[in-house]
Amino acid sequence: MGSLSIWHWLIVLLVVVLVFGTRKLRNIGEDLGSAVKGFREGLRDGAAEDEAAGHSSRIADGHGKTKDTIEP
Repeated sequence: MGSLSIWHWLIVLLVVVLVFGTRKLRNIGEDLGSAVKGFREGLRDGAAEDEAAGHSSRIADGHGKTKDTIEP
């Protein structure tokens, strides 16, 4: 029972490509990319609205600490 080697992942990738085809996988990738882009824009717009309303934005620095941010 252990972790999967690179050969296992290559076989899984080959099966996925054979089942879905490259065109469908490319469309899924494009849809996912546009969803992430829309999410980021929504976060940016929400932060701008908070700044306009007088609320400060706070972000985590990756170590559990937060700090104030200033939007340019």
